[in-house]
Amino acid sequence: MVALVMVATLGWSQSDAKAKKILDEVSAKTKEIKSMSASFVFSMVNEEMDIDETNAGTIKIKGQKYCVQLPDLGVEVFSNGETIWNYMKDGNQVTISNIDDESSELMDPSSLFSIYERGFRSEFVEEKTEGGKTLYHINLFPDSDSYDVTKIEVAIDKAKMMIHSATLHSTDGNQYGILVKEMDTNAGFNDSEFVFNAANHADVEIIDFR
Repeated sequence: MVALVMVATLGWSQSDAKAKKILDEVSAKTKEIKSMSASFVFSMVNEEMDIDETNAGTIKIKGQKYCVQLPDLGVEVFSNGETIWNYMKDGNQVTISNIDDESSELMDPSSLFSIYERGFRSEFVEEKTEGGKTLYHINLFPDSDSYDVTKIEVAIDKAKMMIHSATLHSTDGNQYGILVKEMDTNAGFNDSEFVFNAANHADVEIIDFR
């Protein structure tokens, strides 16, 4: 979830330049972080289907490697930067696939802070105080239909210059939201933490799409 400008006609306004400046600063700051962990709230909303769900989760990121855990949903996602493992506790099943397309990149949390540099344009919306925090609100629009999204709304914590929340509007009508609760930018992880270990899941069904 993450970056740049709106429709390109009269769109390269001063506000667009402001959005780019903010995003560039966030990107530069996060690129200095070797690894991080965070707790967050994940939401999915679809008004047409009367769906409104929220679930707590955690994430670990090290370079392009990541591990996402959503305990209430029984979902674990691992990636070592080349391969993605999606494990579903309900059914004890894991699917394995390669990271080889733009859609995979969009779902890669490690690209959250830089995806706007390739394929998205931004529009500065407003600066607003919410819950005692001053946030920059920026809307991101894809340059092409390569991504299955129509818009990404990003809120940046002005004091920390880190992403506070993001909402992805999918072409299928779903809205996926992430609200960061706590973040540790000094976390250290072993590479093995970003690979699914079948030995930890007896009789797991493995579906390999590679």
